[in-house]
Amino acid sequence: MMKKGLIIAVDFDGTIVEDKYPGIGKPRLFVFETLKRLQHDGHRLILWTYRSGEKLDEAVNFCKENGISFYAVNESYPNEELTATVSRKINADIFIDDRNIGGVYGWGEVYQKLTNETPTIPKPKKKGLFSFLNK
Repeated sequence: MMKKGLIIAVDFDGTIVEDKYPGIGKPRLFVFETLKRLQHDGHRLILWTYRSGEKLDEAVNFCKENGISFYAVNESYPNEELTATVSRKINADIFIDDRNIGGVYGWGEVYQKLTNETPTIPKPKKKGLFSFLNK
């Protein structure tokens, strides 16, 4: 199992949502459920994206509307002051980006890889004349 309290940098376009830049694409399947679970597990999430200005604000607000507020946005920690002596590179333990070699995994698989947990999928209850036998 992954150690608690990791800093995870997550890209927006193509990773959280389908890539429709400069617009906002549809959320990828299970993305917000997975991000919420990672936060619940004690990890800090950084939104790490090419977006800036108004387009960045739109992405941040889209995530807030879907229940995700980030530890930091395009910076290593909240209120980081970028100067000529500070690298633009984000300091994170893990980066999740659609530009990885092989692309981004599905969000269920991302969570499984990070936690080594296999999701439990309940079996559907059978309906019919003898359904009382399946209880």
